[in-house]
Amino acid sequence: MSQERELSGAMKSRLEALQTRHAQICRRLDEAYKHPAFTDSEARRLKTEKLRLKDEMEELRQAS
Repeated sequence: MSQERELSGAMKSRLEALQTRHAQICRRLDEAYKHPAFTDSEARRLKTEKLRLKDEMEELRQAS
């Protein structure tokens, strides 16, 4: 059985929300790098948020 199937309903919903947000940040970073106005501080902020989400997703998976 996969880890995600073992999660409770609430945990699964939270994991799906985190995955959605993580994907949004990835798309935002991809688009932002195409524009010269994108700052290093904005990139750092988005990357930090992306890593935080990844860590939280992993914690949820391990908690199951």
